[in-house]
Amino acid sequence: MPPDKLNKVIHQRMRLMIMSALAARGELSFNELKRLTGASDGNLSVHASVLEEHGYIKSKKRFSQKKPLTTFAITGKGRSEFKRYVEAMREILLED
Repeated sequence: MPPDKLNKVIHQRMRLMIMSALAARGELSFNELKRLTGASDGNLSVHASVLEEHGYIKSKKRFSQKKPLTTFAITGKGRSEFKRYVEAMREILLED
């Protein structure tokens, strides 16, 4: 598979880190994702919004001990697209 055929939404460094973390860990809070990715608040918000707009992740906003808490989880569509992306990368890496 040629690299230009990779999913362009996922194939961005920060979004790939977000998808990888959620695929591996399930649901994560905004602060957990921020810590895992090293992103700033604004950067994480922007990239999470792009993934959510495409239906790859979903967010849930609630309050915990009177403080706002945002959590993210990968969707079925997101897991499927991420799996397809990983398989495409594997093909590229294993080409002779």
